[in-house]
Amino acid sequence: MRLSTRGRFAINAMIDLALRQRHSPVPLSELALRHGISLSYLEQVFAKLRQHGLVESTRGPGGGYTLGFRGDSISVADIVTAIEGSAPAPQADEAQAGGPTDMTQALWEQLHTALMAHMQTISLRSLALEQRAKGFAVQEPKASKKGILKRPATSLERPSAPNSVFALGQWLPGRT
Repeated sequence: MRLSTRGRFAINAMIDLALRQRHSPVPLSELALRHGISLSYLEQVFAKLRQHGLVESTRGPGGGYTLGFRGDSISVADIVTAIEGSAPAPQADEAQAGGPTDMTQALWEQLHTALMAHMQTISLRSLALEQRAKGFAVQEPKASKKGILKRPATSLERPSAPNSVFALGQWLPGRT
C-alpha cells in the first residue's frame, strides 16, 4: 500500500466534512478553498470516495457532499484504501526466490499488515472529535440572499383615474 499526498488530502477533506456536515452538504468548492487544493483534483478524490460509499453527493443549489451511509464507522484505512487502492503487500517473483529482493519480503508484509491494522483502529469520528477538542469551531454558514429581492412598500392609495379604455368610457359620463 502506498501513502501519498492524495491520501493525505482525502483524510483532511473527510475530517472537514465530518466537522461540517451537520449544517448542510459541503460544496467541494468550499473544501478546495479552505485546504488550498485544486477543485479538479478534489473532484477526482471525491469520485473515488463516492464509489466506495464513503461520501454521498447532493446535486443542485445547496448541494455538496456528506458522509456516506457508514458515517461513524469510517476508518482511516477505509479512506486510504479507497484512494490508493487495495493493493496487497508486494510479493517476490517466483523466479527470484532466494534472491536479494526475497530477503526483505517478510519484513514488508509484516509492516503492511501492521500499518493496515493500526489505520483500521483510527476512526474518522475520533479524528473529528480530536479537532474539536483542540478548539476547532465550525463557523455557521451565512444565509445566502441570492435572488431574493426586498419588495418595495406598496401604498394603499387608489388611483382616481380608470385603468382601461372601457373603464374610461364608464367613468367619463359620471364626471360631468
